This record gives sequence, C-alpha cells and structure tokens, in this order.
Amino acid sequence: MNSRRDFLKLLSLFSFAGSAPLLQAQELKRTNQPEQPVRIGYLPITDATPLLVAHAQKLFEKQGIKAEKPIIFRSWSQLVEAFLSGEVNLVHLLSPMSLWLKYAANAPVKAVMWNHLAGSALTVQPQIERISDLDGKTVAIPFWYSIHNIVVQQLLQANNLSVTTKKPKENEVKLIVMSPSDMVTALANGVIAGFIVAEPFNALAEAKGVGKILRFSADVWRDHACCLTMMHEQDVTERPEWTQKVVNALTESQVFCVNQPLEVAKTLARGNGYTPHSQEVLEKVLAPSEQQWAEYLARGAVKHPEWHTHGHQQRIGFQPYPFDSYMEKLVEFLQTTKLAGNNGFLAELNPTQVARELNAPQFVKKSLEQGDYLTVFGLQNGFERVEEIDV
Repeated sequence: MNSRRDFLKLLSLFSFAGSAPLLQAQELKRTNQPEQPVRIGYLPITDATPLLVAHAQKLFEKQGIKAEKPIIFRSWSQLVEAFLSGEVNLVHLLSPMSLWLKYAANAPVKAVMWNHLAGSALTVQPQIERISDLDGKTVAIPFWYSIHNIVVQQLLQANNLSVTTKKPKENEVKLIVMSPSDMVTALANGVIAGFIVAEPFNALAEAKGVGKILRFSADVWRDHACCLTMMHEQDVTERPEWTQKVVNALTESQVFCVNQPLEVAKTLARGNGYTPHSQEVLEKVLAPSEQQWAEYLARGAVKHPEWHTHGHQQRIGFQPYPFDSYMEKLVEFLQTTKLAGNNGFLAELNPTQVARELNAPQFVKKSLEQGDYLTVFGLQNGFERVEEIDV
C-alpha cells in the first residue's frame, strides 16, 4: 500500500497541475534567498554515495561554497516534491525519472553529471537457477520509471516471458512496485520470487541467506547510469560559477569513491548519520572480494567479465560524464517498455533532442579536464561511446 501511495503521489507530481504550485514555491525561495547553499536530498541507498561523500569529506567547503547537512527522504515522491519546491537543490534521481520530471511535469531541471554506474542487480530465491524459472512468478521493481524495469523486461523478453500486472499465466511474469526496504523480507517470506533494485538490498539478501544474485544490471547494459545528479535549471544558468564549484566537488568525490572504496563504506555505514546499513554489507557492494567475484562468474551472474576491466566498476562504479548516447538509448527503450501511469508524452520525444535538452555536461567536462581525471574514469579517448547491451 505504501508503494502504491508513493506511486500515485509521483504520478501527481509528474504533471503540470501537480508540479506548478511547487515550482512557484521554489521561485519564491529563490527570490528571498538568491545565493542558497548546497542542499542535498537523497534516499539511503548506495545511489547517493558521491553526494554523501562530498559532504563528509568537506569537498564543497574546499571549493569555497557552503553545504548544509544532507536531508534523508524515505520515498522518491518525498524527494521529488522537496526538489520541485526548492527545499533541496541537489539530488540523485533515477535516470528515467528525470524524463518524467522534465517533460511530463514541465520542470526546469538539468542533469549536470552521472551520479554512479551500475549498482543494481536481479536477486532471486535460492532455488531459482535461470530467468526462465521466473515463469508464472512475481518480481518486484522499485519504480516503473527506472533502469531496473527496463533491464528486467529485456531479460524476460529474451527468455520469451511477457510482463503482466495481474495474476501471471504461463509464460508471464508479474511485476509489482515495492519499496526497496520491503523487498528482502518479501523475498524471504515467498511473497515475491525476486526483485531488481539498487544496492545494498541485493547484498543484504545475500548476507541474510534469503536470496542470490541472478544477474547484475550492468552486465546487461554495460556501464549504465542508474541515477543522475540533478539540479535546478536556474542555478545552472544564473549561477554558473556556483554550479561549477558544486560539480567540481562531486567529481572529486567520485575520484575518492574509485580510490578509497573501503573508506566510503565506513563513511556511509550506520552510526555516521548517512545510511542505516552495516559497514559489512556496504563493503560487499563497494569493494567485493576476488573470491566473491569469482563465485559470480562461476554462477553466470556475470556473463561479461571483459566489461569490468576499468578497476573501478564491479558491483557499483563511478564515472561522472553524462554520455548523450546513453540518454538517447534510454528514451528508445522507454518508448517500448511496459509502463504504468501518464507516459503518453514518451512517444513524442526525440532521443537526440532529449539528450541535448536534459544533459548539461559542460561543467563536469571542465572538472575532468582541469583535475586531470580523464584516465581515472577511462575517458582519455574522448566523450563519446557506443552503448553495449547484451542479455
């Protein structure tokens, strides 16, 4: 019920009528306080890692700008509402969600950089050995407008399984929206046969012995961006120097995440005020052991080991540059993926135009070049790539 309530709330926000009063409130805040500090909004998942590390390492202060203590939210609808109203001005959002925000809610937002790579997996009950074993069963997703929904539907389609939201028949899999915090318990109780979601809930299911990873999302879509770092368009256009400093701090944060994964796990662990997760579980996500990775290879959870050669991506990775090719392919996938809610606008979107309108890569490009970080993120050959997808 909570997931359904959250979904309905988001549908309201992702409309002009729902977003207009919040955008007016944001404008009033901006008028009363034009030089606002960094106000981070986040969900307590590893998707928020670079934002939280930047705060913990005082990287905003290093750039000469003020940053308030990050505000934790318990649902996407709460986070989106706070972002639209101007309560927060720096957030991580699921990449497909950014499209609904800009084109359905008509919100003036920009994706200034990628927040992280990968960091999600399809986790199933221990007895399930292959995708085809999900026939007639129920799988949970965190949101219809998510990379998780796209990836799981690609996997199901490749195994001749269709998607339904009703009681599944033969050759069907029922998809339901569920809060990530409820997924591990639902899997343990047999309410669902599997879930696909951000970390650390996949690692938590493993640690509790109630689930196993069947496939990593980034082993289906190489180096995909799960979440984007979003800012208000007015900050980008009217406060470019401030925006550049924010992006500088976040780029340096991602460098830290690549080089110090164990320290990142320690920073995010419960007791430090950022997430409720244990350090042990976070370490399995941020710094998986060679033995752990070898087991995934042996079981087929990883079918493309050659995709994991940067040294910075295994279960979760970091690379801040927002490739247009990814956004274009994302739009194409969303136009053919089963979705719920007000998604008619998708058919009218031009993928190339969306990438140009939504992405604002000039700030992170400057950060990468001036910081001499291109090699750190494997970008020494330029800022274009070809998307690789193989189920």
